[in-house]
Amino acid sequence: MSNVEDIKSEIGTILNGEWITRDGAQVPAPEDVQLGNNAVNLLGTVLYADLADSTGLVNSYKNWFAAEVYKCFLRSACRVIQNNHGTITAFDGDRVMAVFIGETQNTDAVESALEINHVVTKMINPMVHERYSDAKVDISHGVGIDRSSLFIARTGVRGSNDLVWVGRAANYAAKLSTFREAAYSTWITSEVYDNMRDSVKFSKGVKSSPSMWNKRTWKAREIDVYCSGWMRSP
Repeated sequence: MSNVEDIKSEIGTILNGEWITRDGAQVPAPEDVQLGNNAVNLLGTVLYADLADSTGLVNSYKNWFAAEVYKCFLRSACRVIQNNHGTITAFDGDRVMAVFIGETQNTDAVESALEINHVVTKMINPMVHERYSDAKVDISHGVGIDRSSLFIARTGVRGSNDLVWVGRAANYAAKLSTFREAAYSTWITSEVYDNMRDSVKFSKGVKSSPSMWNKRTWKAREIDVYCSGWMRSP
């Protein structure tokens, strides 16, 4: 059978097969989902943390320096996410995706974003400047967060496959992480804002203290989003 026939056969199998789905109680690993038309349904909050202007970093500095910055950002973000009950689900170059579930999923995801901002601003940048005094670089980033139902399937071929996360939250969180406006590093949808606790809405965790968020309109999607430049120590 030729390569063309193999591919056509596989496409036909996917398009003609019945989907077998189940509701998930935890974030699945690839081995938890079969390669066929099998999927897990999950209500989750998706976080994307994205290193800003990584292309400029690669073009302007030695590859090993860019790699150190990548590693500092991604490893620190992962540590924060895991400490706030999130599950790392994917890496895409200079950004990381994570999923949060459970009763406090929105609050946990937003707490992670505030802590990542602290790590970048108060830890990574000062330490990079101290180590490399001649490096004229200030690392910046963006974090996007949304919540929705997720349809999780496994794709690829045997020996080379991974999960795909189909649902609004995965797409919106990825896009929001690329938003750049002044000092606002965290961007969340109203779905997240309305379901998170006061501990991450207000500076002192109570409504009588200043809000940490500014409301914006995402014109491309015609929805309200919220942005923040606040930070929290991990």
